[in-house]
Amino acid sequence: MVTGEMFEPVTEHFATRHRVIVPDLRGHGRSRDLPPPYAVTQLAADLSQLLDHLGIDSTAVLGYSQGGAIAQQLVLDFPERCDRLVLACTFAFNMATCREKVEGHLLPLVLQILGMRLSAKLVVSQATPQLGRARADWLAGLMADQDRKLMVSAWRETMAFDSRRRLAEIACPTLVIAASNDQAVPIHHAKMLHDGVAGSQLVVIDGADHALIWTHSDEFEHVTDGFLAT
Repeated sequence: MVTGEMFEPVTEHFATRHRVIVPDLRGHGRSRDLPPPYAVTQLAADLSQLLDHLGIDSTAVLGYSQGGAIAQQLVLDFPERCDRLVLACTFAFNMATCREKVEGHLLPLVLQILGMRLSAKLVVSQATPQLGRARADWLAGLMADQDRKLMVSAWRETMAFDSRRRLAEIACPTLVIAASNDQAVPIHHAKMLHDGVAGSQLVVIDGADHALIWTHSDEFEHVTDGFLAT
């Protein structure tokens, strides 16, 4: 429920080494006016069309949290587009446990009852407890600025995503990054991805939670740099 602005802490670092493209997904941020559906297949197709527009045949793809689902779908539907894949704090199937199923079905209700601003503060406090006040307020602000109806629709599509049976089709070099204390996307999801994608690398950042891109930026950059350089 955020935009490409979430990558602000690491964009400058990666831009010194690579051409960095940070899109807003359909229904989010600057892409808010693009109509539904918000299915993962549509979002992956959007990214492929964006690469066409930019004249890029193949690139490294990094997906974080829900973005990791779209990154997987891009590789599965358009394998020639991705030469390296980084999956951070993400999942193959986000409804794998009873707790996840309950939370998944509750979130749309919370959004409808509390609205985006209060819901954003609640989600940020629960999912990213290590964030300082200033960064937490910034992240909640990104979420609060989204359209509630669009976010409910997008979230329901996320709940439906399930790549477990297709992980073996991912053939490009893949790095899975996990946070040891991630409660939003627990580490069993990273292990599922690692086990499913042949030859993938798994790096666990100790002491981090779902906010690792902001709280452990240096480590995130280091492991990603090393993978992209090999």
